[in-house]
Parts: sequence; C-alpha cells; structure tokens
Amino acid sequence: MKSLYQRFAGASDFLQSPLLLIIRLFWGWQFAQTGWGKLMHLDKTTQFFASLHLPAPQVNAAAAGATECLGGLLLMLGLCSRGGAFALTVVMAVAYATADKEALHAIFTDPDKFTGATPFLFLFAAVIVLAFGPGVFSLDRFVFGSGSSSSSKSAKPSNNAKNRK
Repeated sequence: MKSLYQRFAGASDFLQSPLLLIIRLFWGWQFAQTGWGKLMHLDKTTQFFASLHLPAPQVNAAAAGATECLGGLLLMLGLCSRGGAFALTVVMAVAYATADKEALHAIFTDPDKFTGATPFLFLFAAVIVLAFGPGVFSLDRFVFGSGSSSSSKSAKPSNNAKNRK
C-alpha cells in the first residue's frame, strides 16, 4: 500500500510545474493589467491613495503600479520569480493594511470577509510562487539553473523507483 501511494505521489509531482505555469501566466497577467491601469490613471490612483491617508500618495501610487506591472510581467516570464513574488506580496499586504483594513481585521472572526477581499487571490498567487518557485517551465530555470526552484526536482523522474523494487 505504501509503495502504491508513493507511486501516486511521485506521479502527482509532475503536476507541480504545469500548475505553477498556469498560476504564473494567469495571475502575472492580472497583476500586469492592474498595475498598468494604476499607471495609466495615476491621477485617480493618487486620489484614492490620498483618501487612504497614505504618505506621498503620488509616489506610492506610482510605486504600487510599477511593482504590479513589472512584477506581473516577471511572473509571466518566470524570470526573477521569487523576487517579483516577494515584491507583489508586500504590495498586497499593504493593500490589505490600507484599503481593506476591515477584511484584514476579520481574518479570524469572519474568514469569508478576508478571503473575499480583492487582494486575497492576488496575495495567494504571489505567496504560492514565492514559496514554491516558478517551476521548470520558467526563464529562471534557464538563467539560474535547475536549482532555482523547489519544484524543479519534482519534475524529474525519481531514481528511488529502482530501490523500491
């Protein structure tokens, strides 16, 4: 039974990189579009940031938009993925702390409010890439080598199969 489960788990490991690719492409595009929108409507974004009483609202609006736009492009390409994901995680954490304070404070008392807030899925996607890396279908793999992501080892067949027989 243990051997059967190990084979199943090994076969399931092959899903990691395609799933990470799908997450990176979809959410990278979403981040890039959102960031581009902030940059193209910087005056409206600045006004919104000012209404949140953020310091230097124009600078912060431009920084958030640029981070989302560039970070999203990096996610799609799978280039400097973990660095981009870290920057996007920080931006989404700030979004929760400023624009969605009520949802953030309800994380334990009303989790649906927290998970239903706009930043949640963006944050979740960024944290997944930060934690697991971009997968083997990424420029990181070509630029930095196969050790650049934790999932790169799971895309290769295990040599342990010989030892189990």
